[in-house]
Amino acid sequence: MTTSELTLPQAPKARAGRRRVMGAGRQMHAGPVTYVVLTVFALVSLAPLVWTAVAASRTDRRLAQTPPPLWFGGNLFKNMEAAWDQAGLGTAMLNSTFVAGAITVSTVLFATLAGFAFAKLRFRFSNILLLLTIGTMMIPPQLAVVPLYLWMADLGWSNQLQTVILPSLVTAFGTFFMRQYLVQALPSELIEAARVDGASSLRIVWHVVFPAARPAMAVLGLLTFVFAWNDFLWPIIALNQQNPTVQVALNSLGTGYVPDQAVIMAGALLGTLPLLIAFLLFGKQIVGGIMQGAIKG
Repeated sequence: MTTSELTLPQAPKARAGRRRVMGAGRQMHAGPVTYVVLTVFALVSLAPLVWTAVAASRTDRRLAQTPPPLWFGGNLFKNMEAAWDQAGLGTAMLNSTFVAGAITVSTVLFATLAGFAFAKLRFRFSNILLLLTIGTMMIPPQLAVVPLYLWMADLGWSNQLQTVILPSLVTAFGTFFMRQYLVQALPSELIEAARVDGASSLRIVWHVVFPAARPAMAVLGLLTFVFAWNDFLWPIIALNQQNPTVQVALNSLGTGYVPDQAVIMAGALLGTLPLLIAFLLFGKQIVGGIMQGAIKG
């Protein structure tokens, strides 16, 4: 039996293997049903924002009529100017930017460090501490309002921005989120190799952990910023109208015997615009970071 006779029966299998490899590299294309479903979900998600913009561009008299308006009017900028002046949104925007920025930076930093410790370091009672951290998420935040307010009052921080920042410097969700990400994304061998090379713990965190955790840090940062910007319960208790965040300032638009609904909607639209701008600027990078993976080379 010749060599050619031995290899001939294997040729169809090799061709089939090549076809499978070529098929695995092809992109999957969505069908018309998928586009219809995604379009419906997108329209439903955008409907509240569109309605807010429509209501903000109308007058309060027109909003009270039946049927309600379904298209934009000509009073958008007039209502925005009224909301800006009545609520003092200039100071509120600066305060919210500072508060949300400080909370975001501290949460991402501390949650990454704590997540790395729970994921890769070995120390006594680590599992118990992790369970206690996760367990704090089951406690309703309303239960902590009274003791937290008394604590801030004892520190003399009433109506000051640090009263809102301090309780949110790190979150249990952020710690658990980063821990779950680093368990899979950061190989233990990479840490051991860095230790063999003589790297200190601080250098390992800076040059190994942070680059590996960058996609998850971006996602956690965006979620934390949105949550801090939209937070209302604790800021409305801890702050007043002389030093408000955006949500506290918008609360003043609803006061009065007959609140102007168009002006309220315009204020809500102004308070939402920074979040939309942030997502438009960084949303693509964040989604790309999630799809990219954690470690290269």
